[in-house]
Amino acid sequence: MKINVVYNDDIKGFEKVLSEVENTLSINKVDFESFELLSMKNYGGFTIAIGGDGTLLNAARFYSANAIPVFGINIGRLGFLSQSTSEGIRELIKKVITGEYVLEERLMLQSDNELALNDFVIKGCNPARTSKFYLEINGRCVCDYIADGLIISTPTGSTAYGLSAGGPVIYPTLNAITIVPICPHTLNARPLVVPAGEVISVKTPDGFLSVSPDGLEAVQVQDICIKASDKKAILAFIQKEGFYTVLRNKLHWGISPQANRC
Repeated sequence: MKINVVYNDDIKGFEKVLSEVENTLSINKVDFESFELLSMKNYGGFTIAIGGDGTLLNAARFYSANAIPVFGINIGRLGFLSQSTSEGIRELIKKVITGEYVLEERLMLQSDNELALNDFVIKGCNPARTSKFYLEINGRCVCDYIADGLIISTPTGSTAYGLSAGGPVIYPTLNAITIVPICPHTLNARPLVVPAGEVISVKTPDGFLSVSPDGLEAVQVQDICIKASDKKAILAFIQKEGFYTVLRNKLHWGISPQANRC
């Protein structure tokens, strides 16, 4: 078994976790190579990503080209995708070595050469004002929006920016795409869920669109066409808690708020 170990050196405390992962692999005589996030290489058939959800998103996109599973160890903030924490690392790594994990294929979106596991966020070129967006699906006009932007999201990304913008929570293994307007200047614009086979186009009469895949640096384009990618992200989980349990534990879904005094 050969393993890629990917780490994000921008996150505080990565050194201790990386050292423990490497030591555990060495003790168990597992062949591995470690790569900083911006220098990933395809060395092994399994990947351990140390960081936050952003680290896992980057690693999952990169290793999807060779259908390599990615297992996340969260040392960031929320860690919605990286369900394993830095506690009990030796036991976690031993389970990886013995194959005690489950795999999930996740839909990704594609626009030209850009991939997104969470979403494409589309905004106007002037962030200080609303813009007009023309939405087409399969070449047919669907809706005109005056809004701050649009979020084109996978089910995995439905619990990210799309959730904050009022979009629905979609079970992560469904084949669907969600279109969520950001602060639309109307009372009748609602999120739209479409089959994964649809081709989504967004244009604007206001000049250029600012497009960011998975929170990466935005680029300016005149229009954009987004569809489901042929590549799938493959995520590995040691403890299969279930999506609804993760919603409750990470996002406090269905838990009554408690009164706190300032």
